[in-house]
Amino acid sequence: MGRCDQAWIALVVVVWGMICSRSVVGFYLPGIAPVDYEEGAPLEVFANKLTSPKNQLPYDYYSLPFCGADEKRRSKRVNLGQTLIGERAKPTDFDLRMHVPETCKLMCKVTLTGKPLKKLKKRIADLYSVRLNMDNMPLVVKGKTRAGSPAYHFGYPLGFVKDDQMFLNNHLKFKVLVHHSPYVPGATAAAATARVVGFEVEPWSVGHDIDDKSGGAVKSLTCPVKAGVKPQKVEDGATVWFSYDVTFEDSPVAWATRWDPLMNANPELKQIQWFSIVNSFMIGIFLTALVGTILLRTLLRDFVRYNQLEEEDEQEDVTGWKLVHGDVFRAPQAPAMLAVVYGTGAQLFWITLVTLAFAVLGFLSPANRGGLLTALVTFFVLASTISGYSAARLYSAIEGGEARRLVTMGSAFFFPGIMFAVFFCLNLLLWAYRSSGAMSFLTLVLLLVMWFGVSVPLVFLGAYLGYKQKPIEFPVRTNQIPRQIPPPPFGVPKASYLLVAGVLPFGVVFMELVFILNSIWQNQVYYMFGFLLLVFVILVLTCAEMSIVFTYLVLSNEDYKWWWQAFLTSGSSGIYVFLYSIYYLMTQPGFRGINIASICIYTGYMALVSAAFFLMTGFVGFFASFTFVRKIYAAIRVD
Repeated sequence: MGRCDQAWIALVVVVWGMICSRSVVGFYLPGIAPVDYEEGAPLEVFANKLTSPKNQLPYDYYSLPFCGADEKRRSKRVNLGQTLIGERAKPTDFDLRMHVPETCKLMCKVTLTGKPLKKLKKRIADLYSVRLNMDNMPLVVKGKTRAGSPAYHFGYPLGFVKDDQMFLNNHLKFKVLVHHSPYVPGATAAAATARVVGFEVEPWSVGHDIDDKSGGAVKSLTCPVKAGVKPQKVEDGATVWFSYDVTFEDSPVAWATRWDPLMNANPELKQIQWFSIVNSFMIGIFLTALVGTILLRTLLRDFVRYNQLEEEDEQEDVTGWKLVHGDVFRAPQAPAMLAVVYGTGAQLFWITLVTLAFAVLGFLSPANRGGLLTALVTFFVLASTISGYSAARLYSAIEGGEARRLVTMGSAFFFPGIMFAVFFCLNLLLWAYRSSGAMSFLTLVLLLVMWFGVSVPLVFLGAYLGYKQKPIEFPVRTNQIPRQIPPPPFGVPKASYLLVAGVLPFGVVFMELVFILNSIWQNQVYYMFGFLLLVFVILVLTCAEMSIVFTYLVLSNEDYKWWWQAFLTSGSSGIYVFLYSIYYLMTQPGFRGINIASICIYTGYMALVSAAFFLMTGFVGFFASFTFVRKIYAAIRVD
């Protein structure tokens, strides 16, 4: 249970995770390596998915009547993280070649009727966007913020509604940003190559006027497309021609930094982030000052008073936390459950810290699509040893061995079982709506194999190592008869203090939570891991200090039932995370028109996130309080 032991286990998990991550996503590494294209070389465009800020159900690109929708095209191989978020890599009919511009190239003709027409209207009404990528660069629509800074929207809007009439964006003006490769001595001019460093688009709705009577190739009389062109209506029986333009533009951005323009597009957000950091830092300073006051003044004064020689037999006048020394380490209610949630919280804490560290160092960059989620799942499975070990160490210290098997089984199946049950139910909902986010049967089998074949044995291994260790010794003995607990101050129940205590940790992460929810709801890339790591450090300090303060106040009131209080004091912030996520959902524009399936999926996943946050912060608070209580009772003399 010691932090040193957990750190060693976490180090083993990190090394093992690096090895396994390479083997899991090794096939994808060529996709993030630089590719040099010669003039005329094909540039493959892949379809990822259809996403919407209004509907959280992703759909397959070929679920709509695009060119090639009649063919059953299989996706290229994607990693586990991409599969979990419904992302695919299906080839499209766009024929782009390096440094070969195109003007109004016609792709295919589609007649809108029946179910495809209904689907198309529904997707346009739900504000769906089409997500494409080329050379691992996402297709973006470039714009500007109110302050004039560049802003990028991932994917292009499927269509729009104007005057109660729907229109389809069927003409795309692609702009491929290229950076010429460094000159190689001895290379010929013909061998000059370029690398793709950007992929932008300007969507247009164009009602093509087709000339197919000249006997030659079919061409559009509407080209070149310019302002004032007649838009393409979405109506029954309408004939839609899909077309595109391609231009190439030299860019000074090197391949290694090609994601920087997308990640640094909004300096206003950084200012808000720094404001959030300062706000969280001030909360941390306040709590640190409060804890410092308790430790340096109140506790030192208590130590002097309690440890002085009792020459005048003043023991009966002693009040405060020393009086409960014979009960302070008495086993709490449901000790097995406390050990299980403590171990799971330790597991979540370490995987969060390790994942954030990897993300800050650049190992989980957006270029490695799905890498962050893949790393989270991999580290969670491999960190199961920490869960079993921590739970075993705590339980062996509290109660001994009456429910060792129950603690071990709970560590292996309690929280993972809840996660899989929620995930499976939501996956059934995605299946019912034929969303691309639905997992295949083989993916579910893979997750079960990772759970039962890897996670569960590692929990048993961690529990075995934990029980083999010498149990933690407490500095004072526990009396046989428990003492009576006085009523709480002012008659206020302890549950009220727990709810109030969760406000400060929630306040630390509030602004960062807003950014994360915006990224999830808008289907954008979250990339501010440096800020997130700073907030995480402040959160850990806040939870630890808040729990210590409330534990000291409880013991000073001669209440020795501090175990669950220490865990719930900081863990209650998870309740506020969930409540705010619901408030965020209800304040979204057009909330009443949001699909019920989207609400269920969002609520289900946010409930899991909030539960994980509850367990992680609860672990931090309990570990700090447990260490604090052992230290203060070891520093006094007890007869």
